[in-house]
Amino acid sequence: MMNKLAYAGVFSCLACMLPAAYAADSCNVPQLKVLAQKTLGLTTLEKSLADYSKASGTKVDLVYFGENDRRGKSRLDASTKAGAYQVYYVDEANVAEFAAAGWILPLLKYYPKEYDYNDFLPGRRSVASYKDVAYFAPLYGGGDFLYYRKDLLEKAHIAVPKTLDELQTAIKKLHNPPSVYGWVARGQRGSGMNVWRWSPFFTAMGGEWVGKDGKADFNSAAGVKATQIYMDLLKYTPPGTATYDWSNAIEAFRAGKVAFMIESTPFADWMEDPSKSSVVDKVGYARPPVPLSSAGFGHGFAIATYGSKDECTRQAAGKFIAWASSKEQEQARLKDGVFSDYNRSSTIASPYFQQHVKPGIVAGLNAITDSTKLNIWSSPLWPQVGDNLGVVLEELFTGTRTDVKASLDDAAKYTDGVIARANRRN
Repeated sequence: MMNKLAYAGVFSCLACMLPAAYAADSCNVPQLKVLAQKTLGLTTLEKSLADYSKASGTKVDLVYFGENDRRGKSRLDASTKAGAYQVYYVDEANVAEFAAAGWILPLLKYYPKEYDYNDFLPGRRSVASYKDVAYFAPLYGGGDFLYYRKDLLEKAHIAVPKTLDELQTAIKKLHNPPSVYGWVARGQRGSGMNVWRWSPFFTAMGGEWVGKDGKADFNSAAGVKATQIYMDLLKYTPPGTATYDWSNAIEAFRAGKVAFMIESTPFADWMEDPSKSSVVDKVGYARPPVPLSSAGFGHGFAIATYGSKDECTRQAAGKFIAWASSKEQEQARLKDGVFSDYNRSSTIASPYFQQHVKPGIVAGLNAITDSTKLNIWSSPLWPQVGDNLGVVLEELFTGTRTDVKASLDDAAKYTDGVIARANRRN
């Protein structure tokens, strides 16, 4: 364990990890306002923020909102050109919207090279970009694990599933309610809820969000097949799963009631928390079975266009973002006990990470590197389209709707209307 003096040394030295350019920087930017969403990693960052402000000459104010409010506040600030904030917290669900509207700036022009943007994991860089241009520096993110109960598989002499067919067979074999359910997943409506978990099934079936004619194509044979598979798996879940969000799914799994689950990688820490989990040391972490990909996501800081009106402010914002997302900050998080907010290859390879994260989790992280990608539609229209599709899927999962093809046709028709209205505006 590190003593308090050692911790103080770690955090104070972080403020010194500034670009050499600061010494000769003629820009004077007294303040940056950052519209943010609270994370464990930012709690660690706050410990050295005052020292950073002193060393850089720029006072940084973090203004926190919940996820939905954060999206709404930043959208309002940008769309009205109010420019009250110089830095926005954005994510994979709204980076396309903000980038396409010109509300955030391409980042790398203002991100000092010594902070090594290419050290971010490929999946993080992918979701932080729009049309192959980087717009934010990742602070939090991940991909997917197939979470499985090692003890249950061993007892039943079942190998870890490597294909979707093998997974379906294993789920059915281990399903023994009410003591153990074979599967659990998100069913609740929402672009970040059921659609997020359904999307890897859709893309695995060869689905495309929009066809060559510019119209919605998720009501294709691939969309129908993906939905049917998802609905079939829901037959082997705990009661109420058709409206579960991610937290319900996680709690069911770590309560020891579920054999398999595909969920985001940061939740691995939750499984190994002895104060809240009944399955500590019983969980395995594998790549989602082929042909499913690992659903990549990422949250981070971007430069707000209207809040950062001049080059000096943009440079100051870029330097703060680089410092906040630096290798040193990630190491400080680890030493602060935050093992979920990692984004860099160097972090996973670092001795501290290797020594303090269970080998099974490290192996799982290395296994999903090449299969992690963005499965949702990278479009400014995604929030509307995804949320509407989520309503339709939930109605199918709960039995309010019964015709899969007709239901997806309804969602596609709505999407075509959204696309047509956007085209008229443009």
